[in-house]
Amino acid sequence: MSWKNQSGGPWGNGPRGPWGSGPSSSGPTPPDLEDLIRRSQDQLRNILPSAFGGKGIAIIIALVVFGWFMSGWYVVRPNEQGVVLRFGAFQGVTQPGPNYHWPYPIETVLTPRVTEFNRIDIGMRVGEDSRRSSSGMRDVPEESQMLTGDENIVDVDFVVIWKISDPEQYLFNVQNPEGTIKAVAESAMREVIGRTNIQPILTGARQNIETGVQELMQSVLNSYKAGVQITQVQLQKVDPPSQVIDAFRDVQAARADAERVQNEAQAYANRVLPEARGEASRVENAAQAYRERTVVEARGQAARFIKVFDEYQKAKDVTRQRMYLETMERVLGGMDKVVVDQSATRSGAGGGNSGVVPVLPLADMLRRQPAPVVQPQGGTR
Repeated sequence: MSWKNQSGGPWGNGPRGPWGSGPSSSGPTPPDLEDLIRRSQDQLRNILPSAFGGKGIAIIIALVVFGWFMSGWYVVRPNEQGVVLRFGAFQGVTQPGPNYHWPYPIETVLTPRVTEFNRIDIGMRVGEDSRRSSSGMRDVPEESQMLTGDENIVDVDFVVIWKISDPEQYLFNVQNPEGTIKAVAESAMREVIGRTNIQPILTGARQNIETGVQELMQSVLNSYKAGVQITQVQLQKVDPPSQVIDAFRDVQAARADAERVQNEAQAYANRVLPEARGEASRVENAAQAYRERTVVEARGQAARFIKVFDEYQKAKDVTRQRMYLETMERVLGGMDKVVVDQSATRSGAGGGNSGVVPVLPLADMLRRQPAPVVQPQGGTR
């Protein structure tokens, strides 16, 4: 027995279903689809003028085709390069200026900014809560805390500056270029920090760390063919963890004092040693000069004695008298006393002291006389 022959079904008499009234055969019939299409065509003919027949449709089609061809023109800005894709596949690179490609959907163009320098912050963020801090940055410990080569923890915040070097590789070889660059930068920094002790990291090894990270990042990204050039790596903050930063500062101050004392000692040694060497050289030169002078004088005295001895052998009396007179002249020449030979005066004519003329030493008397005392005028009477 079919469902139509039942008088209302199992839920009672009449055309009712379990959820209320069922379909009624006396309701409106659905519209005919062919009749609806025919009416639409008649309305379109009434709207368009009769003269706008096949020729007008051809003009419209031509205009549409012309506009479609004109949509292939595009302009590449000075800081961009155009990457043309034909059905999604790489076709070529166009330079800045007006260019043309086959309209969509045959060809499309992408214009990455190849001369723009991009920045990625690692270990810090500019967030909504950064307004509470004076520096305007929010620290990200899971990115900044790293382990050094001597098993110490250091907090490193740094910035990576990069730009696009190859648009084709940048667009098609790496799915997320910025995320890849960030991951490579963090990995490279951890590797370089892991090979370095904490003391150079906190003091004078910043330039070496930046250069090492940049070279390592560029090598890894080149192996990925990411089409990216790393132009600079800048260390922003390199500090120990906040829990031990005071102890590290004390150690740093002690090391600075030690270096200062060593520098002062080295400066003192650099000043004293040349002076001592100069004094020793002076004494040595003086001794050498004294030795040479003494030897020369001794040789001269010996030569003089030999000459005098030769003369003495020739005329002993005359030489003996001459030597006596020269010796007395040398001995008595600086004395202010006069020695009179009595035998010489007796042998003179007339005898007595006629050969001696007394001399009054006025010059010596004036030199020995004290200066006169000048009495002040207006004294007591």
